[in-house]
Amino acid sequence: MTDKTTPLHLEHVALGASMTPFGGWLMPLRYTSDLAEHRAVREAAGLFDLSHMGNIKVTGPDAAAFLDHALVGYISKVREMGARYSMICAEDGSVLDDLIVYRLAADEYSVIANAANAELVLAELQERTAGFDAVLEDVQAGQALIAVQGPRAAEIMLATAGLVEDAEISGGTAFADLKYYACMGMRFEGEPVLVGRTGYTGEDGFEIWVPAGQAVALWRALLAAGEPLGLVPSGLSARDSLRLEAGMPLYGHELDTTTTPFEAGMGRVVRLDKVSDDGTPLPFVGRDALAARKQSAPARVLVGLRGEGRRPARADYDVVRRGPGTEPGTVVGRVTSGAPSPTLGYPIAMAYVTPEVSAEGSELAVDVRGRAEPFVVVPMPFYRRPQN
Repeated sequence: MTDKTTPLHLEHVALGASMTPFGGWLMPLRYTSDLAEHRAVREAAGLFDLSHMGNIKVTGPDAAAFLDHALVGYISKVREMGARYSMICAEDGSVLDDLIVYRLAADEYSVIANAANAELVLAELQERTAGFDAVLEDVQAGQALIAVQGPRAAEIMLATAGLVEDAEISGGTAFADLKYYACMGMRFEGEPVLVGRTGYTGEDGFEIWVPAGQAVALWRALLAAGEPLGLVPSGLSARDSLRLEAGMPLYGHELDTTTTPFEAGMGRVVRLDKVSDDGTPLPFVGRDALAARKQSAPARVLVGLRGEGRRPARADYDVVRRGPGTEPGTVVGRVTSGAPSPTLGYPIAMAYVTPEVSAEGSELAVDVRGRAEPFVVVPMPFYRRPQN
């Protein structure tokens, strides 16, 4: 099966990007170097093509109630033009995907899914519409999604030719007032576009949904405005190292169908307090299993690891005991993501480990090709952006 391409594919090729299959799509891995692109996002800004992400429109009188039933979050409580991070779980509480849900109107939402899971999420949601007056529409193909991430992202957005505020479609919100996990309407070359402020890099940033036919023009306009300010096009490799520093989970690594939100340290997204108008608990898919899981002792815990040497841990490497009074080499966990941190200058990793070795400061090791490399448990995120 041939990998799909985004409306910006030829732009990536023209910029010399190394392309790689990802979630059924052919996406830019890097344009110049992983390190240069990572540092640009931390110091100025990076430009990302996220058009491979799934986008499912949910409308109808029961749209809010349906999403309360289908997802673990309290979606009916999201304000209009607001957004919420959530998950879709199976009946046994396992994670099928993590999502961002935007509420565009009282009865209209956009559900943004990971590219590799987009078809599964659409099918699961469709099955869960039974009994609800709600309509689903896959709108991903007609749109492109472009993100500007970094401390100079707002400057770049304001400097982009053809991209303007529109009080009529934004509900009166000015761009300068756009809050984190919110969205607003703008226009690009006269056509309405939606701008969100969420991000996946640990930096400030914006995501722009634009009609597919305008994607190239917007990409070029953002590059032209941003290059004098330090913006560079950035690929999947930088995106992965940035999200790792920010301690953000990636589906297929920290999240999968063997994991519940609680094991992943994301129990806060599970809203067991969802109730109807009369105070009756609202049922949702996976509720019973997740309520039981919340009350039980965890078999494993997701932790952050800081390397004390120079060799990085990688996904699927074993985590083992070390230190006095322990049996060396005893496996106590598994790395889910790991890499050298360009920002911090030492190796970092996320790993699932047994509870008795999960406390901050616990001294562990990672089996790196037969050699026990020392790591210590540290809080996440590893990196927090400076606050103005």
